[in-house]
Amino acid sequence: MAPLAEALAASAVLVARVAEGRSLSAGFERSSGATHPGARAALTDLCYGTLRRYGRLQALVSALSRRAGATDPQVEALLWCALYALESGRYADYTVVDQAARACVQLQRTGAKGFVNGVLRSFLRSRASLETRLAAEPVAQYQHPGWWIERVRAAYENDWQQVLAAGNSHPPMCLRVNLRRTTVQDCAARLATLGVVTRGVGPAALLLEQPLPLERLPGYAEGLVSVQDAGAQRAAGLLDLRAGQRVLDACAAPGGKAAHILESAPVSLVALDIDARRNADTASNLARLGLAAQLQDADCAELDSWWDGVPFERVIADVPCSASGIARRHPDIKWLRRASDPDAFAARQSRILDALWRTLAPGGKLLYVTCSVFPEENSAVIGAFAGRTPGARQAVLPGAAAAQLLPGPEHDGFFFALLEKPA
Repeated sequence: MAPLAEALAASAVLVARVAEGRSLSAGFERSSGATHPGARAALTDLCYGTLRRYGRLQALVSALSRRAGATDPQVEALLWCALYALESGRYADYTVVDQAARACVQLQRTGAKGFVNGVLRSFLRSRASLETRLAAEPVAQYQHPGWWIERVRAAYENDWQQVLAAGNSHPPMCLRVNLRRTTVQDCAARLATLGVVTRGVGPAALLLEQPLPLERLPGYAEGLVSVQDAGAQRAAGLLDLRAGQRVLDACAAPGGKAAHILESAPVSLVALDIDARRNADTASNLARLGLAAQLQDADCAELDSWWDGVPFERVIADVPCSASGIARRHPDIKWLRRASDPDAFAARQSRILDALWRTLAPGGKLLYVTCSVFPEENSAVIGAFAGRTPGARQAVLPGAAAAQLLPGPEHDGFFFALLEKPA
């Protein structure tokens, strides 16, 4: 089986699962498809690329076939993936059409070969007219669910199109330099010897012009650098960390912000996560960096299950959220989320804030963080908390930093709010 046909068949299976409401990452973990050399990389590109353009590809199939929505789910997913392959420009048109037909055989849908062939050839013949038709369909044009488009448009009158465009783009790769052990300049120089162009975008942040596999990153295995978005790296700097402080990272996995806290100051860190498997990732990351924290598998809102009653001078609550600010890294999120999810997350976030406020020492600071662009999970949650919590004060972020960071070429989308408890 040729690599593209193999990758198309495997990607159709995974994308069809996402269409049924399952996560892409879980599908990758279980997938044994695309084992031909080179096919694994093609599989990743096909899955992520198809889901980034999912709204458009669905509309294309609907326009090209009266059977759209009534076909076998894997055959329809194969069409989405093949159309993405055609639009990606990575393959010759005739190659994609031929390999998609071969993928039908691998999927045990031999009878669909003629249908798939016909739809793809029809697309190639009618591209210009299809573009005109799709321009009138917001979901096809902006490649997000309709409710998501409307919510972003309402929140960001001047920037909504940019926010949606960022959600469809390839995410940047950024490194966090471990300043306790090396310098940004030294890391940039080591990367330059490999021909990798970098640019500093923060005190410890290096933005790579092109992504690089972890195994090729100089200093990664030795704990000199980590991969962390430049936006996420803002968190440690906003906490006003000082030596000897008792610090809580309440939703720590997989440990990026916890590690940055420990790289920034010699503090005593307690790191929690409700997911034991993901907490193991935190332990692994800290071990690679030569850092230590007290790790616990616990729901941070259930204080009786983990808190010893000793208050924390600093708390970071990187709370569960819709992840709407990092959708380009997890493109299935756009299609798995529902319009009711932001409000559901807000209720959970409020519960977490109420609990963690009790653990904060007088005069202490709590940093609330989401990777969301929806105000319902951000400013609305903080405003409601401040209104019902005596003494809670929202502080101005250091350096007059913006509370809402929208996704762009240098970073993902994040929200930060710093709360202070009276002394």
